[in-house]
Amino acid sequence: MKTKRKSFNQFLWHDIDFEDDAAKQEEYLESALPLIGQIVMYFNALEKELDKVIYEGFSDRSDQLGIIIVHNMNYAAKVELFRRHSELFHLGVGQHVDMFEGLIKDLKECGRLRNITVHADWDSTDAEGYTYLGIKITNNGISQEYIQFDLGSLESILQLIFSTRYKLSDYSDLRGDILASH
Repeated sequence: MKTKRKSFNQFLWHDIDFEDDAAKQEEYLESALPLIGQIVMYFNALEKELDKVIYEGFSDRSDQLGIIIVHNMNYAAKVELFRRHSELFHLGVGQHVDMFEGLIKDLKECGRLRNITVHADWDSTDAEGYTYLGIKITNNGISQEYIQFDLGSLESILQLIFSTRYKLSDYSDLRGDILASH
């Protein structure tokens, strides 16, 4: 995904020619919207799977404690809780799990990409597929940030969500095997 920034002047506006680009924009959005919906749906499934793994990490007899702990937590906080709790588990059983760091990295990246996708201003998409993300304020001033979501990049986000969910399931199985052997 490519990004571009435009200096903010006096008013927030997007350099989009709605008259000339309307047909291209509509065609692009009609193709992209089903993928955006799938990203939302499958990310939610990933988050629910993460919840389940957290619940099981606290107790294999009841989900109640895990539910109480993660209730009202955002996704990033759940990933951090999962990371810390799992690292303590690894220390406790004296076993390093090679796939764990990659799993955490992928869980974080899924959250980042989901947020970009969900919070993008899809109504402000130009003919090249650049979609307004928001304002960035830095020491260099204020700029408007755009990201180019092509259909391939949306598919890549979906594939990352799928593969991360499989990795999470594999990790959960491995964790169960480690517990069974102790």
